[in-house]
Amino acid sequence: MDYITTQDQGSERREQILEVALKQFSDYGYHKTKVSDIVKAAGVAQGTFYWYFKSKEAIALEIIHNKEADLIAVVLQGYRESKVTVQEVVQASEKLFEDYFVFSQQNKYFMRLLLKGMETEESVQSAILETRIKLEKAFQKNIERAAELGILPQKDPMVQSALLVSLLEGMLERWLFNPQQGYSKLQSQSAKQLAKYVVQFEFFGLLGI
Repeated sequence: MDYITTQDQGSERREQILEVALKQFSDYGYHKTKVSDIVKAAGVAQGTFYWYFKSKEAIALEIIHNKEADLIAVVLQGYRESKVTVQEVVQASEKLFEDYFVFSQQNKYFMRLLLKGMETEESVQSAILETRIKLEKAFQKNIERAAELGILPQKDPMVQSALLVSLLEGMLERWLFNPQQGYSKLQSQSAKQLAKYVVQFEFFGLLGI
């Protein structure tokens, strides 16, 4: 028989508070969300919140740093260790972007904060900005490595990563967050289908060559 320890229960409760706080920040904004709102939605006492977190700012920073690590790990799987064929690069890129879209779908509230930002403490705003910069640099690192291996032509990886991230953010904005009728077809696509579209455009452009 498996036994749930007090430590396990505490860890689960802590994660629950983190997830509830993330949703509250995403739905209502940082300043409009009070600690009392978080504990009410989580079904815990206010003292329980302060047992795990020193403040609302502290929990917001932890949310960003935790999710950032997971997101960057998804992107860095595209770092190549050795030279491969163009077809293998395309397939690997499709897998990377599919994982990126799946992560975004599973972490919708975090991605909303990351893409749309929120009015908050300066420290939290800085953490969001730093995450966006790290994300772009992770893609840049992948591109630089591919150029080193001769998989991609030597161009400007900083500009290339900025363009790629802008493309991904635009797709996410329409896919996850924009209910306008004009995007209904896009919103019906799976993460795998979106990944194929992005890779096709990334490698072959509008002409499809």
